[in-house]
Formats: sequence, structure tokens, C-alpha cells
Amino acid sequence: MSIRDVYIVDAVRTPIGKFGGALAPVRPDDLAGHVVRALVDRTPDLDPARVDDVYFGDANGAGEDNRDVARMAVLLAGLPVSVPGVTVNRLCGSGLEAVIQAARAIALGDASVVVAGGVESMSRAPWVLQKPERAFPAGHQQLHSTTLGWRMTNPRMPAEWTVPLGEGAELIADKHGITREQQDAFALASHRKAAEAWAKGRYDDEVVPYPGVELARDESIRDATSMEALARLKPSFRPDGGTVTAGNSSPLNDGAAALLLVDEEGLRATGREPLARIRTSAVTGIEPQLFGLGPVEAVRRALGKAGRSFADLSTFELNEAFAAQSLGCLAEWPELDPEIVNPRGGAVAIGHPLGASGARLAGSVAHQLAAAGSGTGLAALCIGVGQGLALVLER
Repeated sequence: MSIRDVYIVDAVRTPIGKFGGALAPVRPDDLAGHVVRALVDRTPDLDPARVDDVYFGDANGAGEDNRDVARMAVLLAGLPVSVPGVTVNRLCGSGLEAVIQAARAIALGDASVVVAGGVESMSRAPWVLQKPERAFPAGHQQLHSTTLGWRMTNPRMPAEWTVPLGEGAELIADKHGITREQQDAFALASHRKAAEAWAKGRYDDEVVPYPGVELARDESIRDATSMEALARLKPSFRPDGGTVTAGNSSPLNDGAAALLLVDEEGLRATGREPLARIRTSAVTGIEPQLFGLGPVEAVRRALGKAGRSFADLSTFELNEAFAAQSLGCLAEWPELDPEIVNPRGGAVAIGHPLGASGARLAGSVAHQLAAAGSGTGLAALCIGVGQGLALVLER
């Protein structure tokens, strides 16, 4: 069996809304349907019935994104009912996992044209109530928020594995001696790069605002923040001596992203030049409490499979779950030029709608490679409960 080349023809995303912000009134399945429709509309030569499948990442799935949000997106986007859809969950890596699984289906000849993406509405994530162990309990019952993090944790899990995500970032700061000042400086740079990228129109080719919502730009970017403002924020997870704050962490967000993937035959059907070609991917596991360092080995494996090194990279989108986590990864890649990492800002500024982030990163790398005309790019994320995921693209 010959392995087919897989191309990214286009990539779109919504502006990323902040928690309780402009996109909070919009259902996640509507966000997903919007980016799918926008993506298809941007390639008018492609008959939507040619789409073989739709893969969507979704980390929550407990609310309006239940019952296979990918299939709901197909129907809400007005695609033919013959187009199927599947939802995948690798927590923070779900959107990138969707891209990888879609690419694998094309490479193996199971599909020719596939839409892949991700969605999350952290604003609309519901509370859930466990069923009682016996009927008619007399006591109070607990509601669990599904917005983020551990809940209804299995008591057999070791306590050191189930610490809050922010405490995991503190552990990485301890491990690598990362100071509060370094984290705040990293966060400030993320906001400045994101604001500059928007001001220069770097996102114009990929962002598709949601109809009827007054949000043209990522909502969490703080143009006016400063080291002084960031320094005034209190530690969020260790009141005494902590370094991780709301200012040097990614916020809670809403958004969706989608990419159009094709083989050679599908490419001809689009009548377009591809943005980039998918080369390799890799996934790895790590101790759950050190989840933030998950990308370290995944990136090395993906580059090794591609026959590439850090020196070959022209751009690298690393999801900024926390400044400490990102700085910890960079510390373990001494051969990487940090100047190529997140040149248009990262998740600390742009936001991290869990299931959508990986698709946003892949799409951003593809657009950056297309703008440059050539090069090798990489997208990578850390993943809660201890995993790392990476994808290598080329043009």
C-alpha cells in the first residue's frame, strides 16, 4: 500500500472569546458549524458532497457539545446529510488529534477530502450531577463544574497525579528554576506579539467572525498590560511563594477552528494551491502532574520521524497553557531558537479553548508557511493527565 501525501488547503478559526464574553451566548455546536461552513464556502470549486468525513476535537462534551458535535456541525453547516462526522477527545490536544486522524485516513486511502478541527465553549460548560449510589438519598448532592480540570476523580489515582493544573505548572517552575519575573515577561511578550500580529493583519486570512457577534479580534489580548500590572496579581495556586498567576496563564475561552485536508485528487477538486503538506506526528506520555512537559519528547520524536532537526524549523506554534510550562519546554530544547516560537502571540494572550486550540495551532503554522513561501513548521501542545502531541508541516 502506498502512503498518500496529505495537504492543508485552507484553515479558518473564529476570534477567540473570553470566558463569559462575546461568544458566551453561542452554542458550541453552532461555533463548530460556523467554521465548517466558512471553510467550505472559501473553496467554491469543491462540491461539499465530496467531503468524505469531518473530524472534530472536543475536550468537554458534557453539555451542548454532546452526542458527536462533529456530526452536529455537519448538519448545522448545511452540508449534505451524506457527510459523516466523528468527535475525538485528547483533552487539550483534541483539535490537533482531529487533524492527525484525518490526515491518517487520507494517507491510507480511506478518504480524499476531509474537514478537521475543534471546538470548545468553556463559558457554556455545564455543571454535572452524579447519580446517587442508592435511590432517594436524604443528603445534599454535589454539582461538578465541567469547565476545566479534574472532577469526579477516581480515588485509586495517586494524589500526586491529580493536583490542579496550575500546581503542575508550579512544579515545572520548581524543576527548572523559573522565576515569577520570567513568567510575567513571557506573558507580556505573548500579548505584545498577538496585538502586533492583529495590527499588521497577520490573522486576516484565517479568522472568520461569528455572524451577529461583535467580536473581530481575540478577546483576551491585553494591549495595555505591563510588567508592573502583571506583578500586582496574586499567585493563584500557592498563596505563599507561588509564581503562577492569572496573568501568566492561559485564560478560559470559547472558539472553534477548522482545516480542509486533501490528497492529490482532492487537491485538484479544490482548484487551489495548498498552504502546506503534513509530514509527521508523534504523541507521548509523561507523569500526569508534569503534563506541561509533555511536548518535549513528542516534538523530538516528530522531528526525528520527519528527518528534521530544530535548526530546520522556520516557525513553531507551542500552546501556552502556562508561561511556566512553555518556559520549561524551551529549557529542555536548548538547540531551539526561541525567536521562532509563537511569532504571532500564544495562548496566554490569544486564549485556549481546549478542544479548538490544536486545530488553531496547525492552521496558524500552515498560514505562516504559506506566507513565507517555504519552510518547515511545527505545532505542539501539552495535554492534561500527562501527554504531549506534535505535528510537523512543510511547504
